[in-house]
Amino acid sequence: MNPGRRVSRAAWAAAVAAWLACGASAIGQAQAQGQALMPASAPLPAALPADRRPRIGLVLGGGGARGAAHVGVLEVLERLRVPVDCVAGTSMGALVAGAFASGLTSAQMRAELGSVDWFDLFQDNPPYNETVYRSKQLARRYLPGSELGIGAGGPTAPPGVLTGQKIKLFFNRLVRADRIERSIDSLSMPLAIIATDIGTGDRVVLRDGSLTLAMRASMSVPGLMAPVEYRERKLVDGGLVDNLPVAEVRRLCRPDVVIAVNVGSPLLAPSEVGSLLSVTAQMVNILTEQNVTQSMAELGAQDIYIRPPLEGITAGDFDKHATAAERGQQAANAVEERLRALSVDEAAYQAWRTRILDADRLPPQVDAIEIAGLRRTSPQAMTRHISQQTGQPLETGTLNRDLLRAYGEGHYQSIDYTLLRERDRTILRLAPLEKSWGPDYLRFAVNLDTSLGTSATYSLRAAYHRTALNGLGGELLLGAEAGTAKGMSADFYQPIEPSQTWFVEPRAWYRSRPLPVYQDNRRLAEYLTSTLTSEVAVGANLGLIGQARLGVSTALSQIELTTGSPLLIEQNGRSSGWFASLDLDQLDRLYAPTRGWATRVRYFESTYSQFGQPYSKLSAEGRAAWPLGSFVMLGQLSWVGSTRGQLPVTDAAQLGGFLRLSAFAQSQLIGDDVTYGRIGLERILGRLPLGLRGDVRAGVSVESARFGRLYTERQRSGALQSGVVYLGSETPLGPVYVGFAYAPEGGSKLYLFLGLP
Repeated sequence: MNPGRRVSRAAWAAAVAAWLACGASAIGQAQAQGQALMPASAPLPAALPADRRPRIGLVLGGGGARGAAHVGVLEVLERLRVPVDCVAGTSMGALVAGAFASGLTSAQMRAELGSVDWFDLFQDNPPYNETVYRSKQLARRYLPGSELGIGAGGPTAPPGVLTGQKIKLFFNRLVRADRIERSIDSLSMPLAIIATDIGTGDRVVLRDGSLTLAMRASMSVPGLMAPVEYRERKLVDGGLVDNLPVAEVRRLCRPDVVIAVNVGSPLLAPSEVGSLLSVTAQMVNILTEQNVTQSMAELGAQDIYIRPPLEGITAGDFDKHATAAERGQQAANAVEERLRALSVDEAAYQAWRTRILDADRLPPQVDAIEIAGLRRTSPQAMTRHISQQTGQPLETGTLNRDLLRAYGEGHYQSIDYTLLRERDRTILRLAPLEKSWGPDYLRFAVNLDTSLGTSATYSLRAAYHRTALNGLGGELLLGAEAGTAKGMSADFYQPIEPSQTWFVEPRAWYRSRPLPVYQDNRRLAEYLTSTLTSEVAVGANLGLIGQARLGVSTALSQIELTTGSPLLIEQNGRSSGWFASLDLDQLDRLYAPTRGWATRVRYFESTYSQFGQPYSKLSAEGRAAWPLGSFVMLGQLSWVGSTRGQLPVTDAAQLGGFLRLSAFAQSQLIGDDVTYGRIGLERILGRLPLGLRGDVRAGVSVESARFGRLYTERQRSGALQSGVVYLGSETPLGPVYVGFAYAPEGGSKLYLFLGLP
């Protein structure tokens, strides 16, 4: 999904409830006025001809998750057979209004809202196991949310924490745009959707054009979701200018009666306003209240105002959609007498229903697939993800999955699609929008790993990333690291054919870091290790599963004593040889996975070594995660050692540190022929706020390791045991853990870990 962007992500995700509401309720005085204008026995317009029923306009206001109450109101209108002649909506009200005008019943809306994982919907990227390997590599090294565009004008931040990729695909499915392109002006029921031009502050009313784009624009919470660039405007949430569009529905069909449903959030109490976050939320509510108050002043005695009792449901509580719908139904039932006066007989209602009903169309057969709008990226780079075949019916679920996989490559701001009819042919047109802040980026990462009093390391990483260097998708990544460890790196990645299955990758990196030496749990010395490595590899991307490589590598290494006793041999020199590696990763998350597996195997055969005789090194690791209700079981097993000769100190296995034999200090144990395993159980305590991926977990892990040959702590033998309990979560700066570890032979450690390893 963005350090400027990630920092803003924390603020916006925490404030999303207030922003998503895009407007609060009217102030107490306005509410009292509204109630006075709508007595229980308000008459219908007296000037209506005897043979004409009153024309009815429906207004659905913004309110984030509280907008699910609109569905409950529609259920009552259906039960009472109240036909609606036009509808206007803002924000979440625009979503429901668009679905209603498209012909969906309230039961269908309930089913759709219940089928969606709303927390996942507010995450643009696909699951980690659905991401291409190149993106996984970047995510391991740099925070995805730290991405800044870099160009002639300097750094450019993305236009929002989210681009709304999954949300737009959901809208397509909701209003059946995966059957035929839906335009507002083609609907049988007049519809108006309200948005705001963020450049001018103008109120923008969308009465024609793409229905799903209008819905997406009206829900674009500023700062959280990127604006929709539509008709030379940048459109955001309409609640900023008209959260309850009563005046608009009057212009739309000149109704005799307006039914207005207000689901806005109330103002915070003065005692709740203190932090910067709460002040910002309150400021937004006050600004939007003004337009709600104006809208309520336009309601007359014949109009019906419905305010569902939504206490305890915030604008971000999408998991409470069923409760919100029930509250909406409750509020509509409270004015049933007035609504019943608007009902028609069964025959008339069914005639009205048939007129607006969305035909139950079968999935169309796709006769051709087109890709439009690409300037920098090869079309083949996208089509390699698309499994839809021409001559076959459109499979919406598969298409959405494939588009998300393509989006996960990181080149696109969004990827949408439309279905076009040309004579007797149906064309599936894919519309990828390349990032406006690309194709060159700055990336960042931080790391803090401390045992609180025993040892600590920290680092800051930054990289300059150039993409789309050529038609085949070449990339250049230049990195630097400062802190406890220091280093630089250069990586040139070049696919060699359009599908990007095969590639060549020359790279080089330098890293220098302190290496502590322990004996009997005491730190007796510290060395400085420096390594300059270069390699050239030929590789193959194995779909979304992983990557295989074969190449040659040369390393210049130096180790020198900086303080303490000379406990290690100072080995300086060069080694070179060939390597083969296989990296397969199907975990659903990089950190704190819930399900899946991953394995890494690398073999290095030195053909020349100045560290004595040539040696070979094999490292193999497997990890797995299994969901068990609200628990997750985790397992890990690894082996690192020489299959010929002996590993030099600079290439030896190291253990110690959080979840690396946790009761021992970082890199306390160095050696050859090392087996390590752990098994853990994590309890999911809760999910992070809307807009952030991940959850909060409490965990316990039991670890064990055995060294065939120790270079430090040489008096130890047999299996080494450790246990750790911890609390962890994902944050905008990476995962954070606080834990306590204990082992009979290692003592105890209190850990704080933040950032990327």
